[in-house]
Amino acid sequence: MAGPVDWGLAERIAILVSGSDPFARSYHFASLGPDLIECTERAEALVAAETGLHSLAGPARARVTDRAGWIRANVASFQRLLRPLLDKLDDRVGGGPLAPIARRAAGLELGLVLGWMSTRVLGQYDLLVIEEESPHEQDIVYYVGPNILALEKAFAFPPKQFRQWIALHEVTHRAQFTGVPWLRPHFLGLVEQLLDAIDPDPEQLIDGLRRAAGSLRSGSSDSDEAAGGGGGGLVGMLATPAQQEVLASLSGLMSLLEGHGDVTMDRAGEDLVPSAARFGRVLRQRRTQARGIAKIMQRLIGLEAKLAQYEQGERFIAAVEADGGPALLARVWEDASHLPSIEEIRAPADWVERMRAVGPAA
Repeated sequence: MAGPVDWGLAERIAILVSGSDPFARSYHFASLGPDLIECTERAEALVAAETGLHSLAGPARARVTDRAGWIRANVASFQRLLRPLLDKLDDRVGGGPLAPIARRAAGLELGLVLGWMSTRVLGQYDLLVIEEESPHEQDIVYYVGPNILALEKAFAFPPKQFRQWIALHEVTHRAQFTGVPWLRPHFLGLVEQLLDAIDPDPEQLIDGLRRAAGSLRSGSSDSDEAAGGGGGGLVGMLATPAQQEVLASLSGLMSLLEGHGDVTMDRAGEDLVPSAARFGRVLRQRRTQARGIAKIMQRLIGLEAKLAQYEQGERFIAAVEADGGPALLARVWEDASHLPSIEEIRAPADWVERMRAVGPAA
């Protein structure tokens, strides 16, 4: 495909970086499909009972894949999601003499990021982006089999429990986006605002990259200051003030969703997953103990900000429920205007006060 990104190169580089999957060829891999289909079906019922969110898109579909399959799915998602920005960028610089080099450079950079991420991710809900394009390949709960098996072996995790635990988290995200009718268009609207605000000026991009590189070298927290302190990896470092406002809204939303996912996962699986506390502790240590190139990659793609979102979101939910119980928390799903800002995520009492000023639920 023509355009500012060499997608084929991105896919090849990512698969190369992802390394070999010894567990993809293991006889254990065959057990994952039936197990995770069953776990996903059970998780839907448990999440609905815990949260009151019922998917309006029918039953979830589970798909076990290897790292290469996850990479291909995410390359396709990037192509769909970023198309407006990439078209605008191609119009601006696509005919220049350096365009072929820029295409390959962009493909190389994306491939490196996706390749590294493919070695870490366990599960992912593939949010519907453009329904008319390959609908059978959308609205899927993905599980990266080799990574799940590797952790089960490395830490002696009980497989049935661990797989159910992962399924609960991913199915909670699906329940959020398919059980709250306005949430998906609201989320995509914020993403579109962010992309529309980007000026594909090569000089501005180069200047932003220089600032980002300087931040990484110095170890400063520019990325955390972006988006109202919400963080955003390379995007946050490059963002203009207008983009930072949108990033702040996205950061508040994602903190709520990630925190809600973790809380629901633990509560809904309390009877089925007695090892949940150990799973969470091991994975938190795995995330926070990154060193060297892994640490740099985490900062570039905003993973450090994502880790903070889990913690801030959980604290917000605990504070709100301590004040008004689950009924008060449920008001976040009533309307987009009820979503907490990133400042309210960090100061839950401000959100509680705002909801009381709005009045009782309709």
